[in-house]
Order: sequence, then structure tokens, then C-alpha cells
Amino acid sequence: MTTIEDFEKLDIRVGTIIDAVTFKKAKKPAYKLEIDFGKEIGIKKSSAQITNLYTIDELKGKQILAVVNFPPRQIADFMSEVLVLGTYSKDGVILITPDKLAENGDKLG
Repeated sequence: MTTIEDFEKLDIRVGTIIDAVTFKKAKKPAYKLEIDFGKEIGIKKSSAQITNLYTIDELKGKQILAVVNFPPRQIADFMSEVLVLGTYSKDGVILITPDKLAENGDKLG
């Protein structure tokens, strides 16, 4: 079991995807994302295996939730700086998104 204190250590923020490109060097199909988390955090990069359910065009401008306080992780020749959150479904990963427009950088609370 985990504790509420463990959960509170996660810094989960709203960001808007400003760019997405195919991650050709990834072992599994993925995109490289650039995500705007507002003035405090800025623009961060992430790799996401979400190609089954999302196209590059529909990702641009989409708001997502991501953990922004994990250490960066090297994936092939790319440094992923945040963990984009999603659920695993039978058809692929479904992104966790706010159901109303939120400010970039808003914190899950």
C-alpha cells in the first residue's frame, strides 16, 4: 500500500501539447512531444507510446496531465523530461485530459 504522503510528492500539472513528431528511433511506436506547462515550468519534452489512438494533428493543442518532477529519462537518443499520464485500454493508451480548459501549469490537487 502507498500513503497519501507518497501521492503528494507527485507534481502533476496541466500542459498543452505544442508539437508532436514521430519518434523514429523508439523501440515501440511513439511520438516525441513538446508540452507547454506555463511560465513557472516552461516547455518540456516527453516520449509517449500513444500512436494507436492519436494522430500528430489531433495532439497539437490538446491539454494533458503529466508528472513534472520525475528525473529526466533517456529513451534512445531523446531525453524525456515529464511523464504524460494515460490509461491502458484494449486499443492503446488513452490520455488523461482536463474536461474543461485549464491554465497551463495548473496543479492536480
